[in-house]
Amino acid sequence: MDKFGKSQPVKRVEDVRFLTGQGRYVDDIAPEGALFAHVFRSPVAHATITTLNVDEARNADGVHAVLTVQDLLDGGLDVHIPGATQPNRDGTDGAAPERPVLARGKLRHVGEAVAMVVADTLEQAKDAAELIELDYDELPAQMACAPGEVAIHDETPDNRALDYGLGDEDACNAAFEAAAHVVSLEVPDNRIMVCSMEPRGCFAEWDDDKLHVSVNGQGVWGQKDLLSKAFGLPEDKVRVTNPDVGGGFGMKGFAYPEYHVVAFAAKTLGRPVRWMSDRTEAMLSDNGGRDLVSLGELAFDENLKITAYRVHSKFNLGAYNSQFAQAIQTFLFGRVLMGTYDVQNTWLRAEGYFTNTAPVDAYRGAGRPEAIYLLERLMDRAARELDIDPIELRRRNFIPEASFPYKTATGELYDVGEFAKLLDRAVEEADQAGFAARRAASEAKGRLRGMGICYYIESILGDPSEGARVEFEEDGSVTLFVGTQSNGQGHETVYAQFLSDQSGIPADQIRVVQGDSDLIAKGGGTGGSRSVTTQANVTLTAVAKIVTEFSAFLAEKLGVDAEDVSFDDMQFRAEGSNVTPTMLEVARMARDAGRDDLLRHDARDELPGRSYPNGAHIAEVEIDPETGDVQVDHYTVVDDFGNLINPMLAEGQVHGGVAQGLGQAITERVVYDEDGQLLTATFMDYAVPRADNVPMISFSTRPVPSTANPMGMKGCGEAGTVGAMAAVANAVQDALWQRGVRQADMPFTPHRVWEMLNDVAIAAE
Repeated sequence: MDKFGKSQPVKRVEDVRFLTGQGRYVDDIAPEGALFAHVFRSPVAHATITTLNVDEARNADGVHAVLTVQDLLDGGLDVHIPGATQPNRDGTDGAAPERPVLARGKLRHVGEAVAMVVADTLEQAKDAAELIELDYDELPAQMACAPGEVAIHDETPDNRALDYGLGDEDACNAAFEAAAHVVSLEVPDNRIMVCSMEPRGCFAEWDDDKLHVSVNGQGVWGQKDLLSKAFGLPEDKVRVTNPDVGGGFGMKGFAYPEYHVVAFAAKTLGRPVRWMSDRTEAMLSDNGGRDLVSLGELAFDENLKITAYRVHSKFNLGAYNSQFAQAIQTFLFGRVLMGTYDVQNTWLRAEGYFTNTAPVDAYRGAGRPEAIYLLERLMDRAARELDIDPIELRRRNFIPEASFPYKTATGELYDVGEFAKLLDRAVEEADQAGFAARRAASEAKGRLRGMGICYYIESILGDPSEGARVEFEEDGSVTLFVGTQSNGQGHETVYAQFLSDQSGIPADQIRVVQGDSDLIAKGGGTGGSRSVTTQANVTLTAVAKIVTEFSAFLAEKLGVDAEDVSFDDMQFRAEGSNVTPTMLEVARMARDAGRDDLLRHDARDELPGRSYPNGAHIAEVEIDPETGDVQVDHYTVVDDFGNLINPMLAEGQVHGGVAQGLGQAITERVVYDEDGQLLTATFMDYAVPRADNVPMISFSTRPVPSTANPMGMKGCGEAGTVGAMAAVANAVQDALWQRGVRQADMPFTPHRVWEMLNDVAIAAE
């Protein structure tokens, strides 16, 4: 394969493996003879355990062990999964209750892990679980994000986990008092499930005193650290691997109880142990996303320039603090508190509450979609109430190009941005000029048509540093070891493509290795749209190191000074010599010379600053008022991702993200009853988006290269979802506004939309 040109739409090389059934997922690669684990889970949302008798289950056919939390404690395991805390407004720490890996004294959500059965077969383990005797005194379930009568955790009597504040409250309030116009809107953000194609799973095995856990996660080093601490093992005695992973979405980046218990079972039994959840089990035990209600307020001067923004958000944390989502939810919400608009007076108050719902709140992009969704819904409402075109209102309040670099009210430093130009292009590509005619055509059919806009901005998050290693193999190939973890994004292709572009090594001779804590010392995994930017940055560092060392080697061979040797991304050249070897040829020369030190190159580097992908989403919907059915008819995206390595992969990321956002906007909603029982625990009841919910998506880019990294990149992993929710919601609101509906909230299922229209019609009679 020839050297790639820059920003070429190269097809994913890993797709051949995935589409022909050759993927190597965690359930495919469990060691031969591994025992099967099954988790016995809580049937109720809130209760005090009075009896947990597993004797009969232990004596069942094929059963090797039935583990409870007491067995883990007796075996010396640290059963506590750490959770993040967030400082309260008064300076105290937020609540930090214990989260045991198996229920300890109380049950706090349906599906909480109570015991693990390990048997020769999965069927035997499930049958034995039926023999477990669990008695309990049921307690009232706390389902609302508010103080409750019964505390979920004794140390948190009011169930409030945190009361966080960000910004200058006094200055913000003063700006509201002086405002010419004030617009407010309360927006609920429906709870969703992640629904990755591959549910969570793992296997564990021990080699003498060394633990190996393979988990389908979003990185290996966080899990390695947790397992090392739980078992009291030095780091070199724990190996964590990630094989192929069928989707993560943030959910698989967290700590979960099963990984610890499976590892304990493998140690106790001296046999490998495997576990894989089924779909309903995943819906009960995976971290969920969203589930918050926010009151947003905008203050305007007489020229309709925003002078202040105020938010009060209440959100559901589930039964426990997560590994880091509690902090993420408030931190990210604050980071994009004012989006792309030029305003300095801001105030955010965020209250998080424990409830007897899911294990914890994860994110599926937490903070960014919620914050942009609220702000862009509020901008849409402001345009209606202040009688101004929504596009003009945004243009009037964008951060001007001349103001970059721009420091936001929350301390973010936006390096570059051309927001108005991107919006103008999106408006043109969405054919806004022809919308009136399309609306008239819909009305002639008895349908309602609406157009909605969202302008989003986000930032690359997570660890800004990353590691890489390049090894020149004896067969002439090259292995690139990376610290990130693909969950389906196409990393194997894009990393090989980037290294090929910088080094001249043919991409089909580059093998990318990821997800093994023994092979690379440290890495940040995937999440926060960080992967390609951080990994490309350190790959540049590795290539520079190779060039320096190879140049010195060639200089010695050719009898010239090292500074006289140059590299042009394809070949080395030396003054006064016609020798022009490629990087692979120099590696062969080094091997022949016995210079094995030149065949392996480790690098670690950190991004100089964060970058800020942004863009405009414009959705057009058509609604059947007789049935409430919502069809997304047109969808246009114009993004600024800075420089791209592979535009085809970026477009695929955006398409997937938009589909995810459409799912939350139109079909998806987690529903619990008043007792905390999950009513949407199968795909019969929980509606992920289908092909007929997703239109053709017009995607284009207008890159404004970032100055915060040498590649000019900005990241793109979560951009589709961040923009889609508000664009669709504003389009639905635009359509329903014609019939007098003044509050339209997700999800826009046919029944909910029909009810909105019907309620207005009844009120008008």
